[in-house]
Amino acid sequence: MRISLPDEQGRMADYTLTGTPIAAAVLGRDAARVVYSAAHVVADPFAATDPSGQAAIDWDKTMAFRRHLAGLGLGIAEAMDTAQRGMGLDWARALELIRRTKAELPEALVANGCGTDHLGPGEHTLDQVRDAYLEQVEAIQGVGGRIILMASRALVRAARGPEDYVRVYGDVLAACDAPVILHWLGEMFDPALAGYWGVARFEDAMEVALEVIARNQAKVDGIKISLLDKDKEIVMRRRLPEGVRMYTGDDFNYPELIEGDAEGFSHALLGIFDPLAPAAAYAVARLGVGDLAGFRATLDPTVPLARLIFRAPTQYYKTGVVFLAWLNGFQDHFIMLNGAQAMRPLPYFCELFRLADGCGVLRDPDMAVGRMKRLLALYGA
Repeated sequence: MRISLPDEQGRMADYTLTGTPIAAAVLGRDAARVVYSAAHVVADPFAATDPSGQAAIDWDKTMAFRRHLAGLGLGIAEAMDTAQRGMGLDWARALELIRRTKAELPEALVANGCGTDHLGPGEHTLDQVRDAYLEQVEAIQGVGGRIILMASRALVRAARGPEDYVRVYGDVLAACDAPVILHWLGEMFDPALAGYWGVARFEDAMEVALEVIARNQAKVDGIKISLLDKDKEIVMRRRLPEGVRMYTGDDFNYPELIEGDAEGFSHALLGIFDPLAPAAAYAVARLGVGDLAGFRATLDPTVPLARLIFRAPTQYYKTGVVFLAWLNGFQDHFIMLNGAQAMRPLPYFCELFRLADGCGVLRDPDMAVGRMKRLLALYGA
């Protein structure tokens, strides 16, 4: 099967598909690693609202994708940055999403993003930031949901130093009914989070985060760090108290980090495991039966695709995630909240197509080719 694709200079050349779709597998609750896929949302392309206005969501397709993830045995990280939280998805719609997922998939492993994003722009006091966290904690726990405590842009602006982070996190964790996952999101994903934990250097920031965990260990299931630096994750992983998990958020180096070493391993909470869900399920299933070679043979070829999806400016990785969902038939269009489908250029989509084919991520190559041709026609190719 062939398709004519343009290169970065706009020259058309035939590309022959070579990939074989990844085999199916379903993870059990006793899987070798806890694996969460941070799931995207599907926009409603027929809504009359402007793309920059109130989020218009296609709930049927959005929930169908969550059934797909749960059917593979994957956990769902709900209402996170992959769902365009803070970049098109506001708190009101995020809470509705959390409620719908809980109601439709009550037995699934789901953890939900809890933040302060309903605060308006501008400056807020530390108590206002704490109270905003507590409002979302109460709402999520009110529907029986588990919590991922997300990094807060408002806290960065309000805090005067590490002690303010320790105080706010302590108050918020005290209100949590069950252990939560902390989320340390790096500035490459959100520039407004630069200097998180009240210091600039990673080594100093890690000490603050470890202090928060040590003071509240009974309320912390684990921590996800999204810094795209495997060495930083490994250093912190080795410092975590016993029983506190490291969830990798490194969309560049996940095979190595999930595999681990003689001193430990990372579980996974990854945006890249939205488009790579079948690969994630199959690979971790192989790991569970001791087939390390099969684990790496499945995931290693996906890394170039992940690195392209998450290339700088990294916060626009959602565009690549939704593009692949469209190519694979999980939605009928390539329209995103906030008009984010326009945040990457055509050569990016063409290279994603090639890499997705090469690592077996296109589940129906005929459909993918047809949809890619429609996109090319839109660009005049």
